[in-house]
Amino acid sequence: MALGDFLARLTGRKAEREPVPVPRPPTTDDLLASLMRVEQMVAEGAVPAVVASRVARVVRVVRETIPRLGNLGGSAQAYSVMATATDYLPEAIGGYLRLPRHWADTRPVDRGKTSLMILIDQLDLLGATMDKVFDAVNRADAAALIAHGRFLQEKFGTGSTGGGLALGPAGGPLDPPPGRGGA
Repeated sequence: MALGDFLARLTGRKAEREPVPVPRPPTTDDLLASLMRVEQMVAEGAVPAVVASRVARVVRVVRETIPRLGNLGGSAQAYSVMATATDYLPEAIGGYLRLPRHWADTRPVDRGKTSLMILIDQLDLLGATMDKVFDAVNRADAAALIAHGRFLQEKFGTGSTGGGLALGPAGGPLDPPPGRGGA
């Protein structure tokens, strides 16, 4: 019994409970390390090419999204990226790899689907979800670029000619001033 508990009992007060430690959110390094572990699991587990390609797709998109997680704030999308890297993807691959390969690839286990088919469905869902998150992250930056372009257009007038060469009429801005370099 701690001294605080003893004194609380003597005085009739309730002892203050110590706060439960909250785990820290994963860092960028934690997320990247988790993705590397998944890639290692796939390489060592001799999974079918259809699984390896889907895992590679999910890992690629998550890797491309991680540097931009700050743009998502504490949103559900940011959580989905972190959970995919640290939980959803490793658990899907681990569950499949714990099964005997031939059994997992040939025996129906749920509504006529084998474990391999179920894993492919899960990887397709993760891939589509991570694609949507990546698009959302990039759309935010694209919207900022568009807004900045509109601001500049309002401030300074029309933009570029889209790569065309704007040749003015004689006496226009492209002709040299009289008395300089002219004929």
